[in-house]
Order: sequence, then structure tokens, then C-alpha cells
Amino acid sequence: MEAASPAGPRVPQPYAPGAAGALGSLLRGLKGQLFTWNILKTIALGQMLSLCICGTAITSQFLAEKYKVNTPMLQSFINYCLLFLFYTVTLAFQSGSDNLVSILKRKWWKYVLLGLADVEANYLIVRAYQYTTLTSVQLLDCFGIPVLMALSWFILYARYRATHFIAVAVCLLGVGTMVGADILAGREDNSGASLYAVSNVCEEYIVKKLSRQEFLGMVGLFGTVISGIQLLIVEYKDIAGIRWDWKIALLFVAFALSMFCLYSFMPLVIKVTSATSVNLGILTADLYSLFFGLFLFGYKFSGLYILSFTVIMVGFVLYCSVPTRTAEPADSDVPPVTSIGIDNLGLKLEENLPETYSAAL
Repeated sequence: MEAASPAGPRVPQPYAPGAAGALGSLLRGLKGQLFTWNILKTIALGQMLSLCICGTAITSQFLAEKYKVNTPMLQSFINYCLLFLFYTVTLAFQSGSDNLVSILKRKWWKYVLLGLADVEANYLIVRAYQYTTLTSVQLLDCFGIPVLMALSWFILYARYRATHFIAVAVCLLGVGTMVGADILAGREDNSGASLYAVSNVCEEYIVKKLSRQEFLGMVGLFGTVISGIQLLIVEYKDIAGIRWDWKIALLFVAFALSMFCLYSFMPLVIKVTSATSVNLGILTADLYSLFFGLFLFGYKFSGLYILSFTVIMVGFVLYCSVPTRTAEPADSDVPPVTSIGIDNLGLKLEENLPETYSAAL
């Protein structure tokens, strides 16, 4: 017979968390790391750009399908004219090394190449709406992201971690899921994606080292000249055949305003994030385009679109959660940011850092 336990207060046993408790702690830790205020701001900025891209896509698709108007160069030309009027003219009235004439004397040929890449990228992407669906064009466009990362590696000296490659792979997996839900119609053209990558990397380089006004002013100047010449060569017959009415004119205006807002706002976003982050974030423009396509173009909804959107957002958040680093050469005049990384730089700076350091970046 066992002896009775002596009476007295029971000592509480230490709590050993089980599998559920450990999983909960892990999820809370991941939530604190992945869903920070900085990342939420990055997502919000990306969605603003996505809405601008959705506007250009919807108007281009509407012109091509409903009114049989296929004039991608004319659409881009109007946008470049707006950039010229707002930003190039502003550069002309600035003084010192930021003056338009001074910039042209020092590096006009560089901006000719940049303008050419930007004009042709817009031309190929907008023209692709003649041959495939709205969603498919934007999906094909996202394959410029690997090109963008490669250019950032060599031109901006960005150095990626394994997490970044995994995140990009997850985003492309989401893209593949959406492709599976959308049957491509006819020919498609994804050659504009690589040219957009070139333009975006140059844009990041200029807005972070020089100024947003210089980039937009030079693109407005040479974009207007190059697109104007190409317009006269390849589209004069198409323009002459347009049966103008107020609806077609309104679509042209809506496209130009959407593109102008995209060009004006994107340098601001790139300056506080990076070209790669921006291009990953705007993949969600496909979902917005899909919703409009359901009503305008008779698209059929599929649950794979929601799955794709979820996968893309998971990859984007994962990418933004880890900053990149830079490997600047010793003689480079790019501000050293090796401890923070050039990717998502503006959002990852702590508020107590000196303002002069932030301004230099």
C-alpha cells in the first residue's frame, strides 16, 4: 500500500509547449518579419503602379478589339509629348549642371540609347495586344524579371541572397499558374520584356545617382523624337484609316494619362525600393486586368487566378523581407550602402539615421 502524499499546496508543473504551440510561435515570428510596415508600404506603392498599368492595358485592348485601332506608336508618342512638355521644358529652365543643354553636352548619346530601348519596349508590348489576350501580354511581360536581375547584378552591383532567387522563383510559379488558367490566343510577343528590363535598370541608376527630373526629361525628349520618326515610317497608313469619334479619342486620352502617371510615379517608387521590387509588385496588375476583362472582353473566371495572385504576393513579400547588398568597386562614385543594400533602401532606412545620409542615397 502506497503512502499518502503529505498535504500541502501543489507546485505547478512547468508548461511544455506542444507542436501546436511551437507552430504558433514560428508563425508569429514570421509574421513579425514578413509583414512589417515597410513591406506593407512597398506593397501599397506597387499596387498604385499596378492600377496605372491596368489602365494602359485596358485601353489598348479596347482599341484593338472593339475599334480595330492598332497604333501603338501613336499611343506612346502622346505620352512622350506629355513628358516633354512637363519635364524636358523644366530642365531647360534649370541652371548649372542640371540644365538641359549641359546634360546633352555631356551624355546625349547615352540618353539616345535609353530612349530607343524605352520606345521600342512600349511599341512591342502595346502591339502585342493585337495577337493575344490582355492577361497573357502582361504575363509574358513579367519574364523580363530575370533579365532585370542580371542587369542589376552587373550595372548596379546588386548582390542577391538565396532568399531573393527563391522569392523570384515563387513569383514565376504564380505566373505559370495564371498562364495555365488563360489560353493564349494566336501569336504573342514577349521581346518587349527584355527592353523594359534595360529601361528599368537605367531608370533606377539615374534616379538614385542623379535625379528623377533628368530621367523623365531625357526620356521625354528623345522618346518624342524617336517615336515621332517611327510613327511617320510605320503607322501613317493606320492613323489615316482611323474613323475618329469621341470614344476613340477618349481611349487615347485615357491611355496617355495612365502612361504619364506611371512614368511620373515609378521613379519615386524605384528610389525607395528597386527596379526588381517594383516589377515583382506590379505582377498583381494582371488580376486587376482580369476583373475588367470579365466585363469588357468576356473572360472566364478561374480559381487559378486567385491562387496565382496569392503565390505571387507570397513571393513578393519574401523578396522584400531580405535586403540585398552591393559590391561597389573601390573607384565607384555610388554611395556605399553595403550594410543596408540597394534593394528597398528607402524603406529599410531607420528613422533615426541622419537625413544627410538618406539624401545622399
